[in-house]
Amino acid sequence: MTIRSICLTSALALAAAPAMAEMNFNRIASFPVVKNMTAGEDTGRETSPEIIDVTADGMTLVYTDSPLEALGMVDITDPANPAPKGNVKLSGEPTSVAVIGTTAYVGVNTSESYTQPSGLIKAINTADGAELASCDLGGQPDSVARSHDGGFLAVAIENERDEDLNDGVIPQLPAGNLVLINTTDGGLDCASMKMVDLTGLAEIAGSDPEPEFVDINALGETVVTLQENNHIVVVSKDGAVISHFSAGSVDLEGIDATDERGALVFTESQKGRLREPDAVKWLDNDHFATANEGDYEGGSRGWTIFSKSGETVYENGTDLERAIIQIGHYPDKRSDSKGVEPESVTAATFGGTPYVFVGAERASVVGVYDVTSPAQPELKQLLSSGVGPEGYVAIPGRNLLVSANEKDLIEDGGARAHVMIYEYQDAPAAYPHLTSAGTDELIGWGALSGMVADADGMIWAVNDSFYGFQPSIFKIDPSQTPARIVDVIRIHRANGQPAQKLDLEGITLDGKGGFYVASEGRTERLIPHAIYHVSAEGLIKTNKGEIGIPAELSAVEKRFGFEGITKVGNTLWMAVQREWKDDPANHVKLIAYNLETKEWGAVRYQKAEPATGWVGLSEITAHGDHVYIVERDNQHDFRAVTKKVYRVPLSEMVPAPLGGELPVVSKELVRDLLPDLTSTGGYVLDKVEGLAILSDGTAFVSTDNDGVDDSSGETMFFSIGNVSAVSN
Repeated sequence: MTIRSICLTSALALAAAPAMAEMNFNRIASFPVVKNMTAGEDTGRETSPEIIDVTADGMTLVYTDSPLEALGMVDITDPANPAPKGNVKLSGEPTSVAVIGTTAYVGVNTSESYTQPSGLIKAINTADGAELASCDLGGQPDSVARSHDGGFLAVAIENERDEDLNDGVIPQLPAGNLVLINTTDGGLDCASMKMVDLTGLAEIAGSDPEPEFVDINALGETVVTLQENNHIVVVSKDGAVISHFSAGSVDLEGIDATDERGALVFTESQKGRLREPDAVKWLDNDHFATANEGDYEGGSRGWTIFSKSGETVYENGTDLERAIIQIGHYPDKRSDSKGVEPESVTAATFGGTPYVFVGAERASVVGVYDVTSPAQPELKQLLSSGVGPEGYVAIPGRNLLVSANEKDLIEDGGARAHVMIYEYQDAPAAYPHLTSAGTDELIGWGALSGMVADADGMIWAVNDSFYGFQPSIFKIDPSQTPARIVDVIRIHRANGQPAQKLDLEGITLDGKGGFYVASEGRTERLIPHAIYHVSAEGLIKTNKGEIGIPAELSAVEKRFGFEGITKVGNTLWMAVQREWKDDPANHVKLIAYNLETKEWGAVRYQKAEPATGWVGLSEITAHGDHVYIVERDNQHDFRAVTKKVYRVPLSEMVPAPLGGELPVVSKELVRDLLPDLTSTGGYVLDKVEGLAILSDGTAFVSTDNDGVDDSSGETMFFSIGNVSAVSN
C-alpha cells in the first residue's frame, strides 16, 4: 500500500466518524517556478520565489523573483494542480509584494550602490501584467504590507548595510525609514507618501535604523522590525511612533553551537543571544509574533510573541529547534550561526482556530502553532517545505497555506525552487515519516543510507559521511506512525573514540547480535572501500573487524563504491553504485565476500541508461529467493526518471572469480517509486538510499536528506507493501 493509499484509507475512516475528526495541514502540490518561463527563456537561470501573496479571489498566487527581476504568477484554481501564469518583467529587483484585489504592489530595488540606495513601489495589473502606477520611494525597499481595508501600504526602506565594509559594522548611512502611501483604485497616490523617521530609537546604531519587515493590524497600526538594531517600532496610520522597544535577548541551552564538525552534539549554550527579529505578523490588534532569524550579532533560533507595548508574552526558546532536530531537519553546517534560522512568520484562523506558521529557512520546515492562548502556543505540526522557505500566504477561505521557497540549486544539479501548497483537511498529518521524539535523550539524525530489518520487526539504519565524526546505527520501530527512532548506537573503535571518516552506505545483521556495515571509500583521501564488523554496542571488532577490498578490485575501483550490503548464508554481497574501470557501460558489479573462505567474487548487473546525469545502485537486500536492489538516477523533481526497486533470483547470484568474465544477472521490476515519492505533494527526492524487508515480506524504503546541506531536509520513510507478493 502506498502512502497515498494509507492516507486515503485513514481519511475515509475519519469521515465515517465525524466526532473523531482530525484537522491537519497536508501538502497537496509543489510548483517548480522554472515552469513559469516561456519558450525561449533560459531555463538554466536561477529562479527564486521569495515573498508571495494572492489575489482577492484566492485563485492567483503572485511572488517576487529577484534573480529574474520579475513577478511570477501561479494559477491555483485547482490547488492540487497549480498551473503557470508566467512572469512579469520589472526594471529592477523585486523585494516584496502585497496584493489588493487584482493589483500587485511590488517594491523594486533600483539602487546603484549601498551608499546611493533607491527604489520604487509599482502597481501591476495581475490580469495582463501592465504597470498601472509607480512612485519613487527615496530608498531601497524591503518589506511591503497592505492595510486591512486596502487603503494604504507600509514599506520598510531598509537601505541595507554593506557586509564587506568594515566587517559589516553599523552605522552605515544613509539610514532607513518607514514609508506610508495611500492606494487608489488600482493605483497609487504618490503625493500622500509619508516618510516616518526611525532614527534615535534603537540602542544599537540608533542613527542607522535598518527596517526589515512590516505588518499592519486592523487599527491601521504598522509594526516594523529593525533587525540589525534588535529593535521593534509600532507606528500609527498617521505616521506617529506609538511605541518602540528592544527585541531583547535569550539564553540558549542544549544547542549545537559548533559548525561543520560532522556530528550533532546538543550540549552547548549561548548566553544573551540577541533576537534580531526578521518577519513580524500581527495576531490581533495588541499582539504580534516575530521570527528571530538574526543577521548582525544574534539570532535566537526561535520565535516570540510581544504585546505592542513591549511585553514578552511568549518566548519559544529552543523548542522549535528541538522539534526540528527530532525529525531529522537540523542544519549542522549552520550550528554556530543561527541554527534552524527562523526567518518567516504568518498567522491566520482556520476552522475557528488561530494559527501561527513559523518558517525555519535553513531547516526547510514550517512549524504550525495553535495560538488560541498567545501566552501558551501549542506546536501542532511540522511541515516539510522546499529549500529555504522565505514567504507565506494563508488563504483561510480556501483552507490553503502556501510557501515560497527561495533556494534554487540548479548550479549544483539539485532541486529547483518551488512554491508549495498545503490544505487544511480532515486527515492525519502526512509528515514527518520518521521522528526520534519520545526518547530519553535528544537524538539528532539525518543522511540515512542503508537499512536492514531484524526478526523482531525493527529496522536498523546507518548515516553516511555527512556525519563522518559521528557514524551511527539507528534503531527504528516501523510499526508506529510516524515511524520512531527508539535508540542509537555510536560506532567507535577500541579506544572509545568515534570511528571517524566512515561513509556508511549499507548495513546487514551478522546473525550474532552485531552488524556488518559497508563504507564507501575515497582512495584519493586515503579512505578505503571497506566492510566493518561492528558489535551490538557499536565497537568495530579489533580481530579482523575491517575487511578491505583485494588488489584485483583496488586496481579497478573508482570513487563511487559500496552502496548497500546484505548477508546470504556465509556470503556478504555488496552493490557497487556505478561503473568501475573494467565495467562495460551501464553495468556495475555485485561483489561477494565469503566470510569462511575469505574469497572474493562478483557478478554484473545491467542498470538503466540515464536520461540525464547518471544512474546507479544504492541498496541491496536479501529476502526469500531474491536479492532486492534499489536503482536510481541522480535527478530531482520533474527531471527524475529512474527510482525503482528490482529483484534478482538468488539462484543467479553465483560469484565468479575476479579478473575473469563475470556473468550478468537478470532483473525483475518490483516497484516504480516515482508515484510514492510524489504521494505527499512534494517534488521527487533524488536519493532513494534504504530498503529493509521484514520477515513477512513487508518492505520499507527511505531517502537520504544529505544532512540538510543544500537539501530540503525531507526524509521519506514508507512501506511499499509485501514484495514477496510480486508476481513473476
